[in-house]
Amino acid sequence: MQIPSKIPVHVSFIMDGNGRWAQQRGKERVYGHFEGVESVRAIMEASVEWGIRYASFFAFSEENWDRPEAEVMTLMELMMKSMKKEYKTFMDNGIRLLVLGNRSRLSDKLNATIDEMQELTSSNSVLTMIIFLSYSGKWDIQQAALRMAAEGGDDIGRYLVTAGIPDPDLLIRTSGEERISNFMLWQLAYTEFVFTKTLWPDFRKEEFRLALEEYASRDRRFGKVK
Repeated sequence: MQIPSKIPVHVSFIMDGNGRWAQQRGKERVYGHFEGVESVRAIMEASVEWGIRYASFFAFSEENWDRPEAEVMTLMELMMKSMKKEYKTFMDNGIRLLVLGNRSRLSDKLNATIDEMQELTSSNSVLTMIIFLSYSGKWDIQQAALRMAAEGGDDIGRYLVTAGIPDPDLLIRTSGEERISNFMLWQLAYTEFVFTKTLWPDFRKEEFRLALEEYASRDRRFGKVK
């Protein structure tokens, strides 16, 4: 497979279409989430191979808590099992795991697993994998503003949950939807967007490469004239 001609530092994903993928096959929505984990693994392997430094995934939004309870419980259990299952992959490939979001809404058991995996992978430096869990852009800005005001700060970026992480160069959203759905509202100010009709469980290495080629064709000026 041809190597992408231009490699961004940080690529972010809105993983959309798991439920529809499953329903198209006559299965329950949660089946699509399990298959979607395979796409995450494929993206991580490609990111390591191509030299991407940060790969972030919008896994569960604050609004997603309003989904049916059974689906939410299945998703949380899947998160926990997947993190543990992929430990060897993280260590073999130098992947550091970060989980960002309103973790006060997560169970003690899930939070303990997150803390453990973040600590175990903290020294890895090839690729940082960021999972946004129980996250919304509005919540992020609100909590940052409150902390900034309490400390008398003047740079809101230092108080966002992504402080110290470069803003995404590229955002990819699957399934044909063309919106950012309350995701990293501050951080995406100059991010390039690529929208694809491919459902997330079908988004693998070749689809990723094509999105990176689309990114490579863009002229990024950041409001300036070249």
